[in-house]
Amino acid sequence: MDDLFKKLEGKANADNDLNRPLADRIRPRSLESFFGQEHLLAAGKPLRVAIEQGRAHSMIFWGPPGTGKTTLARMIAATTDAHFISLSAVMAGIKEVRAAVAEAKQYREAYDRRTVLFLDEVHRFNKAQQDAFLPFVEDGTLTFIGATTENPSFELNNALLSRARVYVLKSLDANALSEVLRRALRETDLGLGGENISLDDDAAELIVMAADGDARRALNLLELAADLTPVTNGKRIIDCGIAKDIVQGSRRRFDKQGEYFYDQISALHKSIRGSDPDASLYWLMRMLDGGCDPLYVARRMIRVASEDIGNADPRALRLCLDAAETFERLGSPEGELAIAQAVVFLACAAKSNAVYEASKSAAADAIEFGTLEVPLHLRNAPTRLMKELGYGEKYRYAHNEEGGFAAGENYFPEDMPARKYYHPVPRGLELQIGEKLAEIARLNERKKDND
Repeated sequence: MDDLFKKLEGKANADNDLNRPLADRIRPRSLESFFGQEHLLAAGKPLRVAIEQGRAHSMIFWGPPGTGKTTLARMIAATTDAHFISLSAVMAGIKEVRAAVAEAKQYREAYDRRTVLFLDEVHRFNKAQQDAFLPFVEDGTLTFIGATTENPSFELNNALLSRARVYVLKSLDANALSEVLRRALRETDLGLGGENISLDDDAAELIVMAADGDARRALNLLELAADLTPVTNGKRIIDCGIAKDIVQGSRRRFDKQGEYFYDQISALHKSIRGSDPDASLYWLMRMLDGGCDPLYVARRMIRVASEDIGNADPRALRLCLDAAETFERLGSPEGELAIAQAVVFLACAAKSNAVYEASKSAAADAIEFGTLEVPLHLRNAPTRLMKELGYGEKYRYAHNEEGGFAAGENYFPEDMPARKYYHPVPRGLELQIGEKLAEIARLNERKKDND
C-alpha cells in the first residue's frame, strides 16, 4: 500500500510540474543551460567563479524582466548547499522577513547551513522594510540576494548597497533567445520535446523579435503558439501565420515612470540636441510603440524648443505648441505625425542654449543679491504721492530717443553691478541678434565716453 501511495504521489507531482508555465518548468539549473549574460558568466568572471566554487555573497541583480535574475539566485543557493527562502516584495512585508530570519536561525542551529534569502522586486520595499533584515545580513544569518528592474541607486538604501555587490543583467540578444526556444523544444521531461512540435525559422524570428530580450516572454509566446497549433499527421508545426497571431499587440519594453522611460526620453532629447533627425525619430517611435503618452512627448518638445534652440529659430516653439494642439484635436494615430514633424524640425534647426544659460545665471544673481530696490527712475508713478517721491523721475522714454534707444541708461538695481547674461550664438536668428546687441554696446560705450 505504501508503494502505491508513493507512485500516486510521484504522478501527482509530475502532473503539477506539467501544469506550471513552460518558462518556470524549464528554468535552467546549471550554467551550461543558462543563455546570455556572458559579461557576468564567461569563464573567469567573478560571478561564474562564485557559482562554480559554491561561494555565495550578498548581491543585487539589476536588469530587465526575463533576463535570469531569479534563476541565478536559485542556482547560487543550489551550488552553495544553502537553505533557500524566496520572497516577493509585492506580497511580503516585515512580518514575512522576520519569519524568514527565524527560519534561517533554525537551519543554522539545527543543520549548520547558511540561508540565502532571495527577495524579488526588492525596490518595492520601503526604507523601514529594507532595514529590517540588514542586521542579519551583517551577522551572517542571511546571505541576501535581491532582484530589481529599477535602478538600485535610487530605490535601495545606501546601507544595503554598501553590503551587496550589484550585478547588471542585460536584455538577451537574438542568439540567446533562439537558444532558449531550441532548448524548450528539445527538453523531453518538462519541456515540449516529447510533443512532436517544430518551429519554422520565420515563426522563430517573429517570436524572438516580439520577446524583446525577455526569455520568459519568449517561452510564454512559444507555449501559446504550441497550444494554438493544430495536430496534422501526428505533428504540430508552428508556422509564421500562428506566430503572427500570437505576437500581435506586443510592445517594446517601456515603463511610464522608471528607468526605461527616463533613459529613452533622455536619448530623444540628446538626439535632437545633436541634430540627428533619424535617431530622434527612432527614439520617438520607440517611446510611442512602448505606450508613452504622446502628449508627454509633445510637452517635452516644447521644453526642448526653448532650452536647445531658443532664439536661434523662434519658430520651433510655435511649431511644438501647434503639434501638441494638433494631437489634442486629432488624437492617435493621426496626431502623432504632427509630433514627429516637430521632432524632425527641432533636430534640424539651428541650436542655441543662450537663453537657457542666461536664465540660470540671472536666477543665481536674484538669489545672491537678495531683494534690491527697484531704481526710482524705473518705478511706476500712477499717483500724485508717488510722483512727489520721485517715482519715474528722469526716466528716458526709449521711443523718444535717437534710433529708439536710450544710450547709457542703466536698468539694473543701483547696488548691483551691471551683468551680461545673454550671449547669442553665431547661428540662425541669433547671429542677427548678436550683431544688434554689439551695436547697442557700442552706443552705450560712446555715451559713457561723451559723459
